[in-house]
Amino acid sequence: MKYTCEPCGYVYDPAENDGVAFENLPDDYVCPICGLGKDVFVAE
Repeated sequence: MKYTCEPCGYVYDPAENDGVAFENLPDDYVCPICGLGKDVFVAE
């Protein structure tokens, strides 16, 4: 499942990130584009 950063539109795709599911990312993960945390991402 892909997740989108609502403020900037960045899409986290596990297939492009070594198969790491969004749920398995560390709690301090931030969007590589805008720097906001996991709480602003929504499931597609």
